[in-house]
Amino acid sequence: MVRIRVLVVDDHRIFAESLAAALAAESDVDVSAAGSGPAALRCLERAAAEGRRFDVMLVDADLGVPVPDGRPAVPVQAVDEDGAVDGISLVSGVRSAQPQVRVVVLAEEDDPARAALALQAGASGWVAKDCSLSRLLTVIRGVLRDETHLPPALLTGVLRELTAARRHRTESERLVESLTPREREVLRCMVAGLGRKAVAERLYLSPHTVRTHMQNVLGKLGVHSTLAAVALARRAGVGPVDLTGDVVERGGQLA
Repeated sequence: MVRIRVLVVDDHRIFAESLAAALAAESDVDVSAAGSGPAALRCLERAAAEGRRFDVMLVDADLGVPVPDGRPAVPVQAVDEDGAVDGISLVSGVRSAQPQVRVVVLAEEDDPARAALALQAGASGWVAKDCSLSRLLTVIRGVLRDETHLPPALLTGVLRELTAARRHRTESERLVESLTPREREVLRCMVAGLGRKAVAERLYLSPHTVRTHMQNVLGKLGVHSTLAAVALARRAGVGPVDLTGDVVERGGQLA
């Protein structure tokens, strides 16, 4: 029997453990759980190194977003230590590092704009957290056949968002062209989901310099968050930096 390896990523432990237990009851499913973006990336990297890669990752759309009572959730490989990045940004990083992993976003509510953003980031599905186990299993097995799954009620809205995104592509490309070569490289690192310290190590820069570059990128793109910058970059056709390649050499043209 071919077994499906699933990684559940959610910083609400009770939900993550309950979902993992329900999936593990299936005869053809092996499941693990992670409570944060960094933990998920470590799980993926360890599994790949051991030759037992995950097939599907289920990630909370609101991973890293403060919970209702005000307690901070665990940040997801934050691009800026001043704030957390939600689960959709993790999608981009995972799809860049391990493109064979299919990602399904679990959401508290239907949101066409965020669902479209998730698809643009590389997700294969958007599913309500309160859907039935049979529905979730159908989606898991479907994305492994390269299917894309969305709730029927979201289809029209998501198509509208994707159409609007195409209209905005030209403007997004113009804004990206206003960036310096170094700023464009920093933006590609942001698209890959790298945090400020990781960008600094990759480009041989100080974290302070990277912070300045990131602020300049946000300013020139006319956005106020990393997530918005990544979305704009995606519309402009900017892909993530190659996380498997070598770091940028010191003294290159990007300096």
